[in-house]
Amino acid sequence: MVPVVYGVVRDDLGQVLLVRRVDSGDWEPPGGRVDPGESAAAALVREVAEESGFLVEATGVSGLYTDPRHVVLAATGEVRQPFAVCFHATVRGGTARPDGVETCDVRWWPPAQLAGLPMQPAARLRLDHALTSPDVVFSG
Repeated sequence: MVPVVYGVVRDDLGQVLLVRRVDSGDWEPPGGRVDPGESAAAALVREVAEESGFLVEATGVSGLYTDPRHVVLAATGEVRQPFAVCFHATVRGGTARPDGVETCDVRWWPPAQLAGLPMQPAARLRLDHALTSPDVVFSG
């Protein structure tokens, strides 16, 4: 099991920050692994900055996701089951800048335009939970 974090980052207009993955072309909330010795909130700030160019602040937890049926094959060949913490977050600075390694695009999307984007089911579920019930912490 690998701890990971994702941020559902919203701007003042209610748009959502998403990054496009280099490997699949799918869109997802920015995030990634929690490093040893790092808190989940610190990992969120670091990962969002690395993948998107934006500095964020976590404002709450949207959900905890540990579905044993959701496993990921890493580029190293390791099979992982993510233990994902999804945060609500706001931008505190920065500009859109994909890292070119994991992400190839960074954009703000109006929620009404999210349905047509290519996205992995786990990412869509986390995003949908955060946007449809922002006051509920989901677990599953």
